[in-house]
Amino acid sequence: MTSAELNALPSPQFWRRVFCTLYEQLVLLGVVALTFLVPNLALGILFGVSLPNWLTFLYLYTVLGFYFVWYWSKTGQTLAMQTWRIRIINQSGDTLSRGQAFWRYLFGSLWILPCILLQALLQLQKWQIIEMLFTVALFIWPLSTYLDRAHLLGRQSLPDRLARTRLVELPKSAVTLS
Repeated sequence: MTSAELNALPSPQFWRRVFCTLYEQLVLLGVVALTFLVPNLALGILFGVSLPNWLTFLYLYTVLGFYFVWYWSKTGQTLAMQTWRIRIINQSGDTLSRGQAFWRYLFGSLWILPCILLQALLQLQKWQIIEMLFTVALFIWPLSTYLDRAHLLGRQSLPDRLARTRLVELPKSAVTLS
């Protein structure tokens, strides 16, 4: 599809975004298992050491950043986005540059900040923290599309507006298996 054709496509509806995010979280379990669990298990078993929490967070954040930036700047779609026929484009309808993809990832991860605040205020423990993170990422963050009052049919989430990107829903006829 050309840039003009991509720019004319509608944005995905709320539930399509939610299901794509849910599928993305399942895919990321595999990414995290491969890039985080395996090396950390090896460190723990072989040397009896574990990374401090802050370094673990930074490492995971960086790994996931590489994942998203690479996919968004290469094809405009992660595996989950391909499945749900969603593509991320810049304002001119082109695939994101690495810089644009980086900023989109950075703005897209801002949902962590209210979670940190909630955890500190409510003193959440173990599974409560995971439930809160899951709920905010899956439901609350996609609701930010409804804050976009200027484009009722082409609503974009807060990270997309900040990064000057947009998600579009691809028509079934445009999907090709690669």
